[in-house]
Amino acid sequence: MTRWVMVADLERCVGCQTCTAACRHANATSPAVQWRKVLDIEAGTYPNVSRIFVPVGCQHCADPPCMHVCPTTATRQRADGIVTIDYDLCIGCAYCEVACPYQARFLIHEPHFAYDAATQNEIERLDSDRFGVAQKCTFCSDRVDFGIENALTPGVDPRATPACVNSCIADALHFGDADDPNSNVSRLLREQRSFRMHAELGTDPGFHYLYGKTNDPENELDAPAPGSLPGGQLRTRGVEPSRQQHWDWKAAGNFICGGMGSGLFLFTAVASLRYRGLAPLGLVALGLVGLGLFLVLLKIGRPFRSIYVLRQPQRSWMAREAWVAAFFFPLAGLALWSQAPALLMAAAATAALFLCSQAMILKEAKGIPAWRLFWVLPLVIVTGLAEGGGLFLAAVAQTAALDPLAQLAGIIAVALAALRAWIWRSYQAALEAEGAPTRTLAILHDFRSWFFVGGFAMPSALIIPGITMGTAPGVLFAIAGVCIAVTGAALKFIVVTRAGFNQGFALVHTPVRGVGIAGPAVKPGWSRL
Repeated sequence: MTRWVMVADLERCVGCQTCTAACRHANATSPAVQWRKVLDIEAGTYPNVSRIFVPVGCQHCADPPCMHVCPTTATRQRADGIVTIDYDLCIGCAYCEVACPYQARFLIHEPHFAYDAATQNEIERLDSDRFGVAQKCTFCSDRVDFGIENALTPGVDPRATPACVNSCIADALHFGDADDPNSNVSRLLREQRSFRMHAELGTDPGFHYLYGKTNDPENELDAPAPGSLPGGQLRTRGVEPSRQQHWDWKAAGNFICGGMGSGLFLFTAVASLRYRGLAPLGLVALGLVGLGLFLVLLKIGRPFRSIYVLRQPQRSWMAREAWVAAFFFPLAGLALWSQAPALLMAAAATAALFLCSQAMILKEAKGIPAWRLFWVLPLVIVTGLAEGGGLFLAAVAQTAALDPLAQLAGIIAVALAALRAWIWRSYQAALEAEGAPTRTLAILHDFRSWFFVGGFAMPSALIIPGITMGTAPGVLFAIAGVCIAVTGAALKFIVVTRAGFNQGFALVHTPVRGVGIAGPAVKPGWSRL
C-alpha cells in the first residue's frame, strides 16, 4: 500500500511564501486562489512572544468529509490517498467547501488576473474548466504519476515531487510515502514530534506538522490543552474562524422553503384523512418545496449539470435529498388528486424524509462547527414542522367549518413552538460546551431574545386564550401561525448565512523558534479562549 503525505517542519519554515508562488505558477491558479498558503501567526504577550509560519492546504485525509458529501462523485480518493476533483462532474454546489475543516477548497465563477488586464501568460494558461466548480491542491498528482511511470521516487526526485516541496528554500516541506517505513517522511515522523490539525474530527489528515525532536527532554511534556492560549494574544489574519461565503441566502432559502413546504404538506396530508378541501394547501406546500430547490439551482456554479446531483445517493445526503424530491412531487400530486389515504400517508412520510435529509445535509458539513453538532438535527426537523404547523394554522383558522381542526392545529403549533424553543436552548448550550467560534455564539445570542418572544411567547399568548374559550379567532390564530413560521425562517437564515463560521486553524503545539522547545497551543476565536 502507498499513502502519499506531506510533512511541514514548523521550526524550519521562514514564511517566505515561495511554496505559494511555486504552486500558483505550476498549477496556473487565479490570484484569488491559493492551494498552498502559509499562515503568519504572532502569539503571546511581551516579552513571551512567538511567531510561527504554518503551511496549509488540502490535507488529503484518509477519511475525507468532502468526498462523502459530494453528490456527483466529482471528489474521489485514489488508492494512494490523494483526493482529486473531476471538473467535468462537479456542479459547483460548494457542499465540499463547507464540509472541509481545513478551508482548502475554492470556488470562483469568473477569471481573476493579477493586474487589470490579463497578461499573455495568464491568457495562455487560463483554464475555463475550473470556473464554477470546486478546486484544490492535488499534491501535484500529475508529477507523482509521471515519476512512478519513469521509476522516480516522489519526494526524492524533483521531477516526481510537488512544486511546493521542490521550491522550499528552508527544507521545511517534505513529501513521501507514509506506508513505507524507509521513506523520508517516515523517518522524519519517527525522529520528530508531530501533530495533525483538527485530528479530533477523525478525518485522518495526510499533512503532518513537526515541532521538535522526539529525544528532546524539553518536548516530553504533555501537549497543552487546545484553546489554552488566553484570548487577545493572537495577532494574525487568516487564522481565526471566518464566515463561509458560498452558502448564501439562496442556500438558506432551500432550507427555509423546504422545511416550510414539507411541514405544511405533512399536516395537510394527515388532516385530509378526515377533512376535505385541503388540497390547495398541499399544492402550496409543493410550491414551497419546489421554490427552495429552484433557489439551489440558482446558487450552484454549473446549473446545467444539476442532474448529476443524483449520482451518489450511497453517501451524499444532498443526493438523497434530490432522490427523495424526485419521488415526492409525483407521489404528493397523485395523493392530493386522488385523496387516497394510503397515498396521502406515503406522501406524508416522503415529506418527513425530505425534511430529515435537509437536516442531515447540515449535520454532515464538518467544516462548520455550528452545523455539524448533533443538536442541529432536531433543530432543523422540529423547526420545519413548526413552520409548516404555523402556516397550516394560519390557513385553516380562516374557515369557520374547520374550527375544530383549527383548535387542534393551535394546540399542536404551541407544542411545537415550545419544543423548538427548548431545542434551541439545548443547541446553544451544546455549542458553548463544544467550544464553537465566539462570533457564532455572539450572533446566536443576539437572536435569542426576539426568537423567544416572536417564536413562542407571542404565539402562545394569541393561541392559548382562543383554545381556552373554545373558539378559534381567525385573525389571532393567523398572526400566531405566521409568527411561528417567520421566526423559524429567520432562525435557519441566521444559522446558515450568519452563524456559519468555519473553525479556523488550530495548532496543538507551536515551536519557540530557534530553541526547539514546544510553545503554547493556538486555537483562535473559540469560546474557550
